[in-house]
Amino acid sequence: MEINADFERAAAVQTAKLDWVPSPMAGVDRRMLDRIGAEVARATSIVRYAKGSAFPEHTHSGGEEFIVLEGVFQDEHGDYPAGTYVRNPVGTHHVPGSEPGCTIFVKLWQFDPEDQEQLSVDLNNASLMPDPSTPGISRHVLAARDYEHVSLERWEPKTSFPLVHNAGLEMLVLEGEINCCGTRYGLHDWLRIPADETVQITSSKEGARLWIKRGHLGEIRFPTKVA
Repeated sequence: MEINADFERAAAVQTAKLDWVPSPMAGVDRRMLDRIGAEVARATSIVRYAKGSAFPEHTHSGGEEFIVLEGVFQDEHGDYPAGTYVRNPVGTHHVPGSEPGCTIFVKLWQFDPEDQEQLSVDLNNASLMPDPSTPGISRHVLAARDYEHVSLERWEPKTSFPLVHNAGLEMLVLEGEINCCGTRYGLHDWLRIPADETVQITSSKEGARLWIKRGHLGEIRFPTKVA
């Protein structure tokens, strides 16, 4: 299966317009944003867990990164309410599910195997610092690596700034709305910008809160065997 699989081309998805696709587990559905492979896949998705649903225990052979968008995600390590950002590196394992139900944004098979830091961050209480080089933008760095930089950003109302990175970037709208190339993107919409391509992003009159990952599209990681 291939969805937005050409990483040299931009991709932008108004996610509410996508159908929910059932996963192999009852009660767990997905909106697929990009994907190469079937069940073993390099994938970026929005996943919805119905009340009481769960996946069986599994190991993150390629790592896992997710944001809880709604509800409470759960595993044997604890509860992760809406607004939690989690990084589970290569080799970690758990039994994911949700008694109350939840929706998460998740990325699979996109970790450097040498990056072994496991962490969770409450985005609701993260301290954002103004960026002196970009007026109107405040930032909390979530992960700074040689191969990627991940941040939570607050764009003040009507902030406009060109985004570009020599190894690409992507973003998820967590609050508010932005305009890119004449199209408006709101809650949980997703954009991926290839290496060296510049896009002008403008926040709405209410501003916007964004999750942005930069620099990770220079070397695309895949499962050793996609299925």
